[in-house]
Amino acid sequence: MAMNAALGDALRALIDGDREAQPTAIDAGTPIGGGSISRTLLLESGQRRCFVKLNDASLLDMFVAEADGLQALAACPALRVPRVVGHGRAGGQAYLVLEHLRLHGLREEKQVAAAGRSLAELHRISGPQYGWHRDNFIGRTPQLNAGRASWPAFFATQRLQPQLALAAAGGYQGRLIAKGERLAENLAAFFAAHRPSASLLHGDLWSGNAAIDETGRLALFDPAAHFGDRECDLAMSELFGGFPERFYAAYREAWPVPDGYQQRRTLYQLYHVLNHLNLFGGSYLRQAEAMIASLLAEVGR
Repeated sequence: MAMNAALGDALRALIDGDREAQPTAIDAGTPIGGGSISRTLLLESGQRRCFVKLNDASLLDMFVAEADGLQALAACPALRVPRVVGHGRAGGQAYLVLEHLRLHGLREEKQVAAAGRSLAELHRISGPQYGWHRDNFIGRTPQLNAGRASWPAFFATQRLQPQLALAAAGGYQGRLIAKGERLAENLAAFFAAHRPSASLLHGDLWSGNAAIDETGRLALFDPAAHFGDRECDLAMSELFGGFPERFYAAYREAWPVPDGYQQRRTLYQLYHVLNHLNLFGGSYLRQAEAMIASLLAEVGR
């Protein structure tokens, strides 16, 4: 991928100033796959490799939020998280430069089990309330994170209702919005016996955002970090394919999952299905409506 001169100069200055990498010239960038929102680039010369994400200059805050989340996840010593080299704007583009990691999928049983335990260790990091110190993004969608002391209030006002509002603005009306709002108003019924800790969450945990590094550690990236119910990460990870069963068994051995998770899993997955409806269109409409109807039936609403 050809870089304009201003962007190339900015990346060169940033990476040459990175004291944790040996100085070398940046001559070219190689496009690499895996980015559905941003363009991705591997800058390589000599022994240095950096992973670069590029997007329109107006979207810099998306990269700032991602860097913030990565730095938060890096507080967990059980994880491998790409080090943030820097971010900024140049040549009409926003960029995020990260340490390049050599990764492979979750395949070997011992590594899969260790990965499950590592996620439990991440979740043992807790915050003073639900939310985050800034809003961030779930995919391309802004994710609200205003702090709340009540988990049902947080999930209603910062998760379900914003997605329903986006759906209404996108032309989805009728049952989806009416029943979705009814569900949001009755969330307390799902939490009568469940008072989750405010755990540090990845926030967008699916198989495409997790891997194993060269040392066998769980590597996480592309977060939508916040403090919330740890079951949210588990539910999201099961929505689109999931991890091997040994991953979940090892997680539960390290930190058992409370009764009622199967019901709450549907609620937590609904947030992501609504987001996919808003991002990708009507193919998710029936799934979202069915999930809402099932949840309302669970609580007699």
